[in-house]
Amino acid sequence: MKFRLNRLFNAKSNRCFDVAVDHGFFNQPGFLQGIENMAEVVKTLVDAGPDAVQLTVGQARHLQSIPGKSKPALVLRTDVANVYGKELHPTSFSYIIEETMLQAVRLDAACVCVNLFQIPGAPEVHAQCIENILRLKPQSEYYGMPMMIEPLVFRPNSEAGGYMVDGDLTKITHLVRQAVELGADIIKADPTDDVSEYHKVIETAGGIPVLVRGGGRVSDEVILQRTRELIAQGASGIVYGRNVIQHPNPKQITQALMEIVHS
Repeated sequence: MKFRLNRLFNAKSNRCFDVAVDHGFFNQPGFLQGIENMAEVVKTLVDAGPDAVQLTVGQARHLQSIPGKSKPALVLRTDVANVYGKELHPTSFSYIIEETMLQAVRLDAACVCVNLFQIPGAPEVHAQCIENILRLKPQSEYYGMPMMIEPLVFRPNSEAGGYMVDGDLTKITHLVRQAVELGADIIKADPTDDVSEYHKVIETAGGIPVLVRGGGRVSDEVILQRTRELIAQGASGIVYGRNVIQHPNPKQITQALMEIVHS
C-alpha cells in the first residue's frame, strides 16, 4: 500500500476530484486561457476545495507554499510532450523530468502523473512513453510514490486537428490494460463515446482506480450529466482541467462536481 493515496481519495466516498492545471507545460497558446495568473488560479481552486490539483514542477510552489494542512493534495505532472498542436511535429517527443520521484517527494506530492500516448502516425512517441513508465516504476516503488498513468488514444490529426480523443471502447480498454500491465497505481482515462459502456473500462482496470478525463470545454449541462453517468458506471473520480479553469465561475463548478463525485 502506498499510503500517499490516502491523501487523494475522500475517506467516505473513496473517490477523487483532481483539477488539472498543468497545461502550460505543453507550449500551446490555446491551453493558457483561464490560467494566465497561476497564483490566483491556485488560490481560487484551494478555496473551492477539490481533492487534488495537478501541477508541474515549476508551478507546484503556488499550492505547496499555502500554509495549513487542509489544502488539496498535489499531483505532479512528470512529462512534457509536443503532440497537442494542430499538426504533428516532424520529430515528436515525450520526455520525463529528471529524478522524477525524488522531485515529487521534495515537493510533497501525493502522486505523479505520466502519459501513455497512442497517436496515429507517431509510434515512436508510444515507445517513449513506455520507456518513461518503465523507468518510473522502480522509483515509484522505492519512494512509495503512487504513479498515475494517463492512457490517451488520439484521433488522427488530419481528421480532428490535434489533441482530439478517440472514444472507441476497444481502443481505450486495450490501452488501459497496457497501463495496468505496466504497473499503474491509478489510471486517468478518456471517456468512451457511449458512457453507458464505461463499466467495461473499469473492469479492464481490474481494481486499479480509474479517474476520467474531462477533455475540451463543454456546457455545464453536458459535463455534469456526463460526470453523473461516469460515477454510476463505477469510476473512482474525475480529472478535469479546462471545464473548471475556463469556466466563468471555477469555484462554483468545482463545488457542483464535488457534490456529484462524493455524494
